[in-house]
Amino acid sequence: MIIGVLSLEFRLHGNDSLKGKRKIALSLKQKLRNKFNVSVAETEAQDSHDRLVMAVVTVANQTSEVESRMSKCLSMIEAISPAELVNCETEVFSS
Repeated sequence: MIIGVLSLEFRLHGNDSLKGKRKIALSLKQKLRNKFNVSVAETEAQDSHDRLVMAVVTVANQTSEVESRMSKCLSMIEAISPAELVNCETEVFSS
């Protein structure tokens, strides 16, 4: 079993409420879940208005499949996200 984790950090310019942040986060989560069948969660900075940190996780039988899915998720996020992506990191684990 191969597990892939994509950690994402966004800077939300001009956002002044948690409601606005939640709207962006929920939209990204839903689009990723629907298109790639991955798990997505906000992992840090829940009380920050201008920072969003999320993790995308997937499981597969082959490393190449996990890496491909994570790459496609990142490409989609870069294309559709209204927020500035300031940091991303991909990790692949084998059990």
